[in-house]
Amino acid sequence: MSDTLLSKLVRTIARPVGKSERHRARLHLLDWLACIAGARGQEAAELGSAVSTRGWERATYSGNALGMEDADRSATLHPGPVIWPTAMSMPSADMDMRLDAAVRGYEAMIAIGSTLDERHNSLWDATATTGGFGAATTFGSLIGFAPVEYANALGNAGSVAGGLMHMQHGDVLTGQWHIFHAVRTGRDAALHVHYGATGPQAILEGEQGLFAAFGQAPEALCFESDSWHIHNARCQFRFAQLHTHAAIEAALGLHAEGKLEGPYHLETFGRALRLGDIPSPANAREARASLQHVIAVIADGRSVELRDFTMDAVQELADLRAQVSVREDLEMTARFPARSGARLNGFEPAETSDDRTNPVSEKELIEKMHTLAKWGGLPDSEAHKAVSLALHEHDANALDTLLEDWTR
Repeated sequence: MSDTLLSKLVRTIARPVGKSERHRARLHLLDWLACIAGARGQEAAELGSAVSTRGWERATYSGNALGMEDADRSATLHPGPVIWPTAMSMPSADMDMRLDAAVRGYEAMIAIGSTLDERHNSLWDATATTGGFGAATTFGSLIGFAPVEYANALGNAGSVAGGLMHMQHGDVLTGQWHIFHAVRTGRDAALHVHYGATGPQAILEGEQGLFAAFGQAPEALCFESDSWHIHNARCQFRFAQLHTHAAIEAALGLHAEGKLEGPYHLETFGRALRLGDIPSPANAREARASLQHVIAVIADGRSVELRDFTMDAVQELADLRAQVSVREDLEMTARFPARSGARLNGFEPAETSDDRTNPVSEKELIEKMHTLAKWGGLPDSEAHKAVSLALHEHDANALDTLLEDWTR
């Protein structure tokens, strides 16, 4: 195998997975299950039920329907909604096989996603661009790939990478389609290699490869030799989209001091503005993405819960949203993605809940599971079952049954 960037990456992917990585993977599995529980009854979940009879496939449409899935800020992507349905897609695989496959899938998605520059991320959905790599890696691990097989599968998956961000300009389910497409494409790439297909080894740095096609100044590919990228991924606890979290922290800080008074002037990083400058949300999804709305929620004394993003709440908070102005802070834009920042009426929090130094705890993830299960109409006993299966048990078949029951 030639010494391409892809060959170097797959050598790190093929190494043994340790206990700490498996434990970390279990936390992300619980987070994914919580997101599926909360999305029950959503349009995306209903579409998943219409297009497939298998629980893991239906779950690809609900794992990111609420915008509360895990993320890696350095790569500005969401690995969990791609990796976990792929890891669940081989019924014969035991729990450790699935956890190891997920760790390797996170490695591929985040490592490649971290190379993509700001121009790429302004035009392309990084989760879609890298998702095929992640799914091919995950399914290849379940099959038992050697490094050369990983390289062939990732080369073919990368050859059809894409996913335009134009989907942001309408109330559509294209984001869920991107996830489904990545899962299916990555699995197919791995299966074809299993049956003898080969793939382009220089798909990343080649003359007409990923870097040439998708960006202007790609970052160097980072090979984690002593750790795994899954440790850098972060779960979300706030019930709003990730780019709003710094603004939420700023608003909560002022509110705690009794100093949150209008008019509200928010300064934040450019990506947050591109995704969240939504003064009049047209639906719950837009409300969870709206910088103006999250400020209004906190200014009204609310707790940033799911009910604060319903259309009733959108109507009730219209006057407060009208008092919120937003603009870009160029220094914060330059610091992103190493750090997300926001300044509200002159106040800037020292850290935010999605900082790498301040990750969501296991206790908070369990609370998220119970909250979203209740929101999705599941009894508390189902939340307890999911926590036990994700964090402690080794019964993969019971996990498959849970997914079937939740997504039918």
